Amino acid sequence: MDNRAKNVLGTALEPCCTRVRAGFYRDGFCHTGDADLGQHVVCAVVTEAFLQYSLERGNDLITPRPEWDFPGLKPVDRWCLCASRWKEAQLAGVAPPVLLDACHEKANEIISLEVLQAYE
Repeated sequence: MDNRAKNVLGTALEPCCTRVRAGFYRDGFCHTGDADLGQHVVCAVVTEAFLQYSLERGNDLITPRPEWDFPGLKPVDRWCLCASRWKEAQLAGVAPPVLLDACHEKANEIISLEVLQAYE
């Protein structure tokens, strides 16, 4: 994990969320590293449509999981999503809005900046 990480705009990566411990490393940032195979690099403001879509795809982000220190997400919560899942949701028409300052620059390996900007 690099604490000097940059966002998709080329500036310092900002925190995605402080209320829920977001991010692969649960530090509130969408940091990534070798252990993060899913590349949890897109800071999104989740919506009901996205949460239902994710649930249908086998990733339940709604149900609290105390054993993982996961409170469950509700619409308007911020969360670091896998870039590939966000892109999949975008193609399905249910991608949630993003916070560009908090999206890690690695997101641009899967999603163009122009597409992300359309969801800011």
